[in-house]
Amino acid sequence: MLNLTPSERRSLRARAHALHPVVSIGDKGLSDSVINEISSSLDAHELVKVRTAEADRDARDVLLSQICESLKAAPVQHIGKILVIYRPAPEQTEPAPKRRTPGKARRTKRAHQND
Repeated sequence: MLNLTPSERRSLRARAHALHPVVSIGDKGLSDSVINEISSSLDAHELVKVRTAEADRDARDVLLSQICESLKAAPVQHIGKILVIYRPAPEQTEPAPKRRTPGKARRTKRAHQND
């Protein structure tokens, strides 16, 4: 599980304020498909809100810690039935530049005017 400094957590809470929940955890609890969905959302956005149907606050705390431990993420905030989770995006390598395939040479507009 990631550890955040108080200033990082405050900044992430501010960023998460305008977000809507992207994943919901229903009555059946935390399943592999829910974990996979949260993981793919974190890969795409880094910061996500998750809504849970669990009524007990302690049970929601357990859910939050289970999610963060299994996904190597950081808990940002837990307000009511909304959990805010952060995981930095994986480093992306730059794609190789596209190369033109050999073939007929292209002519520019000016080249056509001289014909």
